[in-house]
Amino acid sequence: MKIKVALAQIKPALGDLQRNLDVHLELTRQAADAGAQVIVFPELSLTGYYLEDLVPDVAIDPTRSDTLDQLLNLGQQYDIDLVIGFIEVASDYRFFNSAAYLSQGQIAHIHRKVYLPTYGMFDEGRFVAAGDVLRAFDTRYGRMGILICEDLWHPSTLYLMAHDGAQVLLAMSAGPGRGLRLPDKLGSMYAWEAITRSAAQSYMLYVVYVNRVGVEDGVIFSGGSELIDPFGRCLVKAKTFDEDLCYGLIDALEVRRARTIYPLLRDERLDLTLRELTRIYNKRHQLE
Repeated sequence: MKIKVALAQIKPALGDLQRNLDVHLELTRQAADAGAQVIVFPELSLTGYYLEDLVPDVAIDPTRSDTLDQLLNLGQQYDIDLVIGFIEVASDYRFFNSAAYLSQGQIAHIHRKVYLPTYGMFDEGRFVAAGDVLRAFDTRYGRMGILICEDLWHPSTLYLMAHDGAQVLLAMSAGPGRGLRLPDKLGSMYAWEAITRSAAQSYMLYVVYVNRVGVEDGVIFSGGSELIDPFGRCLVKAKTFDEDLCYGLIDALEVRRARTIYPLLRDERLDLTLRELTRIYNKRHQLE
């Protein structure tokens, strides 16, 4: 099976749900008209990133949301799946940096960001709660996984997604451009390219990396979204610092071919990993 995926590299307006929703609706129509079957938006695509005290004002309850209903209806009308980022409010009034996979009029999966950067220029842990679940999930186009930005900097998340069966990793980011590194790009862009290629090649899966652009609170977001194949090759690369809507093909047979040539998942010693992690955990928490 081949899937045409659209990478929607947008510039969300901070705290303006209606404006951002209109952008999602318009780009989804464009992507569907271009034959895309899945469109992926960046982290917090419906709200912007540096929300801080605005978090409660823009939070969405996925069980009753007119915003999500409009996206679900459009996806069903145009027969296209959407992956969007938003602030989720839970029934106990905790807020999460979440991403949802919308398909055929239903919310197929929600991922709550597990690792919240709260250091340096980041302050997420003050305003949202951390998720505590990592699961791959089935879609009509195969098994996928969602990770959000800092999640990907922790290799354990990639390991778990791959061994839970993900063949496509949807990687949504609001990654600032940082660190000048000559000759041609910022250090943060080199870092993201290393992470996405390493993830794809180490676990023989596709990585759909979608980063945002724009400026918030003096921070510039660099874009550079890309589609990486299971051999670590870049198939599509979006613009740097500018909005873009680009397309690429995901071919399930390429996952099969990569995992046949490199049967690393087959040979992985999960029992050994579990045993040694248990030993390390017990030692760290003085349980022995």
